[in-house]
Amino acid sequence: MCGIVAYVGRKVCQPLLIEGLKRLEYRGYDSAGIAVIDNQNKLHIRRAVGRISVLENALSHGEALPKAHIGMAHTRWATHGAPTEANAHPHSDNGGMIALVHNGVIENYVALKQFLSEKGHTFSSQTDTEVLAVLIGDFYAELKAKNHVPHGVSLLQRAVQAALHQVDGTYGIAVICQEEPETLVVARRGSPLIIGVGQHEYIVASDASAIVEHTASVIYLNDNEMAVLHPDSFRTSTIDDTEISPVISQLENKLEAYGLGDYEHYMLKEIFEQPVSIANCLRGRADAKEGRIVLGGLTEHSRELMRARRIILTAQGTAWHAGLLGDYLLEDLAKVVTECTYASEFRYRNPIVEEGTVLIAISQSGETADTLAALREGKEKGALCLGIVNVVGSTIARETGGGIYLHAGPEIGVASTKAFTCQCVVLTMLSLFLGRRRYMGQSQCQEIIAGLCAIPDQMQAVLAQSEQIKEIAGKFCDRENWLFLGRGYHYPVALEGALKLKEISYIHAEGMPAAEMKHGPIALITPEMPVVFVATRGSQYEKVISNIEEVRARGGKVIAVATEGDTQMRRYSDHVIYVPHVMECLQPLLTVVPLQLLAYHAAVARGCNVDKPRNLAKSVTVE
Repeated sequence: MCGIVAYVGRKVCQPLLIEGLKRLEYRGYDSAGIAVIDNQNKLHIRRAVGRISVLENALSHGEALPKAHIGMAHTRWATHGAPTEANAHPHSDNGGMIALVHNGVIENYVALKQFLSEKGHTFSSQTDTEVLAVLIGDFYAELKAKNHVPHGVSLLQRAVQAALHQVDGTYGIAVICQEEPETLVVARRGSPLIIGVGQHEYIVASDASAIVEHTASVIYLNDNEMAVLHPDSFRTSTIDDTEISPVISQLENKLEAYGLGDYEHYMLKEIFEQPVSIANCLRGRADAKEGRIVLGGLTEHSRELMRARRIILTAQGTAWHAGLLGDYLLEDLAKVVTECTYASEFRYRNPIVEEGTVLIAISQSGETADTLAALREGKEKGALCLGIVNVVGSTIARETGGGIYLHAGPEIGVASTKAFTCQCVVLTMLSLFLGRRRYMGQSQCQEIIAGLCAIPDQMQAVLAQSEQIKEIAGKFCDRENWLFLGRGYHYPVALEGALKLKEISYIHAEGMPAAEMKHGPIALITPEMPVVFVATRGSQYEKVISNIEEVRARGGKVIAVATEGDTQMRRYSDHVIYVPHVMECLQPLLTVVPLQLLAYHAAVARGCNVDKPRNLAKSVTVE
């Protein structure tokens, strides 16, 4: 959600920090700020409401910062208090010596605030973060007065450790102090932080996109870990000060992967990247000739997977829709009892996890707070826990016993597109991996794998209809209520289509099984209301036609996604978008693409900010 960039080294840091914030814009935010310590060891803080450009403009006109070689910057997504300059980060202690940026939520901030107020401290914001900054400042002053810190040990480090022992909740923090002008302290619990390792410099960020321009060598902090960084040295430890030997990894993606190219928006770019991302996802894993799926990340657990009595798929948002499709696939192709559950509900309902249960957490970022909490609940109850994520080195990837990376490439647009289709591809491969080892014959497996490998080329034919879909979107983008309907494999697609329209165009839309429409929602249908049907040829085709007739009888406008060659669909629909014919279990990979384009073009026509929709964040790292 919020974004952090921090730097200590030999370079002038302001340009690097601002550029880093810009690379984090896609995560979602409503205010921004920056703090530096100048060469005279003085702390300077600047904050602004709105886009980073507002902050940048202020720094260029009247609020310029002096040259500095240590600093940090932040984009805030409001949780405690409205988007105001006073609530924006960085926050400082009462003495104005210490500055802090924070992602996460301090759950016991009210009690801490009362404790600090009774000691005479004051507060200028409504945030939980300022409480933490003041708490660190309080411990710093106390330690300094008692002179209890050994020579050569950072007083700031000790103050941060003492403060974090009093904190309940989640955090990813960076802290600087003007009395230690070459020290940057960072720590995490539940909110990601990555340390980029350069030559005589360290760049800390909540996302690799802010680091990749400067170094590919990174350290991923785990929960309850911290680092003390100086231009020429660093030390990593637990919050309890147990020293840790850090593992330096290499970033998967290059800088150019984060560029917009010739596209108007990242979302459009990522929709059109799907043939390539799916091909990358399949590469080295799907062998059509041998009828074999190879999933290296599951090698150590293949025996346990074979014996699984039940699979729980847990996720949120778009990833939950992919999981719901995975529910259909695993039961159909692998014949294993499967349940797809919202991660936010799983943790709190005291779920039954029996012997032979496998829990699979699905998340694009690998940092989704609810999904991570569900994963830990599953581990606590004894399930074999695996992950399906896009970001190498993410928390879910590190905390699971194994899993499958999407290899979709960076996804910058807040509304997920290529990550969704790659999640669906991975779940299809997992279903075939298990199905072949359980009940599926080689010829059937070969046929489905061959169909899967043909999807990238067939998807190009769907993308070629973008202009036609744009015209359809233009006819209906002023309608404030839409329905998306599908049966079987296309029920999750209907949910995803409705979510995409809601996310980026702010049109109210509902997705549901087509048969459910008669049980109440049919009352919503009025003349001219757009109703999108996923109506490809398959086992429930005739029943979908009946549902279309019910909508037409009430004056609704039918937009159908149909199979190429299905000319009769034109008789039932006002508009038809065709996709190539594929076997039923693979159809969602094609039918979701027109719905992505429909949402995109509707949002553009309505003048919406497609890549940064209001109130949304790319990675939801708080519950």
